[in-house]
Formats: sequence, structure tokens, C-alpha cells
Amino acid sequence: MNKVVQNAIEAIRGIESQMTLMLGGFGLCGIPENCIAALAATDITGLTCISNNAGIDGFGLGMLLRRHQIEKMISSYVGENKEFERQLLSRELEVELIPQGTLAERIRAGGAGIPAFYVPAGYGTEVAEGKPVRQFGDKMYLEEQWLKADFSIVKAWKGDTNGNLIYRYVANNFNHAMAMAGKITIAEVEELVPVGALEPNHIHTPGVFVQRIFQGQNYEKRIEFATTRD
Repeated sequence: MNKVVQNAIEAIRGIESQMTLMLGGFGLCGIPENCIAALAATDITGLTCISNNAGIDGFGLGMLLRRHQIEKMISSYVGENKEFERQLLSRELEVELIPQGTLAERIRAGGAGIPAFYVPAGYGTEVAEGKPVRQFGDKMYLEEQWLKADFSIVKAWKGDTNGNLIYRYVANNFNHAMAMAGKITIAEVEELVPVGALEPNHIHTPGVFVQRIFQGQNYEKRIEFATTRD
């Protein structure tokens, strides 16, 4: 099976309106910039996007929000995007906010085939509305269910032509778990190498979870807030 595609446009083929997508990264670190830009150039709408955050105005998932391509966001942090706030308050956008650890575990559970689990986070808050509750020991826990997607789109530092991936530092956040939880996983990488070029002990995501891979280009790697000192 040849997993290598030429570019993001070829990689996102098959993504249609009303589908559920997972998009890796943390803030603007480790996001699949090329695939997001390719999606923003289409007429696809009604997407449910599962991501730690919603990008910023005009970049990352903010590009899709600006074009009203997202119908629902499932996220844990959305505070850097004014367009997101506007669409939420005007009820143009459905939003499910999830505690960050719970979001990560729901995605991991989707990839591991675990349909439900219990967590204490959110008990007694709006997060608990409509969810089964159980007591373990002297503590109350919420039942949370797995998250899965039609397509998972991740970004890695290096990958080989079989789809084995290595992430770098904080860019590993959410990418590894999401790579396992999609029916089809697309990986864009900064460097695509031949099979055997990666040290096996350094591989984070085995190629069995990846169906399409390509070498991205022109990464901006923006910083949300530049913090300096005198």
C-alpha cells in the first residue's frame, strides 16, 4: 500500500461536508498547517472539529471559522479567537467544552477501543449535565465516552514512507492520540524519509495507524504570544 501523497490537496480527498475531523496540536504548536489551509480553500461546510483549541483569528482553525466551515467545535481551550467568541455568543457555532485531561483521554480511548470510562473532573458542574454518575470509594465520578473521527489530521516532525511518525517536544500533544482515533489518518511531516531511516525506539506513532502521508511546506510556526525579557 502506497501511503505517500504529493500534497495537502491530495491528502484531504474524501473529506466531505458534515464529517467529524480531529486536528492535532497544542495552541499553534504542531498543527497541520498545510491541511487546514487546503480545507479552507474548499467549499466543505458543516464540520465537527475536535481539537485542543480553535486556533487564532485568521490562522489555524481560525481560517475555517472565518469561512463558516465549522458547525461544531469540541475543544478544551478557545480563548485566543475573537471570531470563535462572536460565533459562540451569536449561536452560529455549537461548542462542547471539555476539561483538557478528559478531552485527551476521550481521544485516547477512541483509539484504544474503550467506549467509556470514569473521571472526577467536572462533577457538580455544567460538564456533568446528562452524564451517568458513579461513586468509587468516597468520590463521585462522571462517565465519559470515547471520541472518534472520520478523519484525523496530524502533523509530525519526521515520518517515513510507511507512515511511522516522530513528534518533537510539545508538538506531540494530541497528535499521537488523534492519529489512532480516526478511520483515516492523514499525516503531514516536516521531513519525509525512506523506510528504515528512523530509529525504531524513537517512533511515537507506528505506521499501521496512518493511511496518508506527505511532506509539508512553508510552515509558519506562529507564536501566539511572544514573551521576552529585558
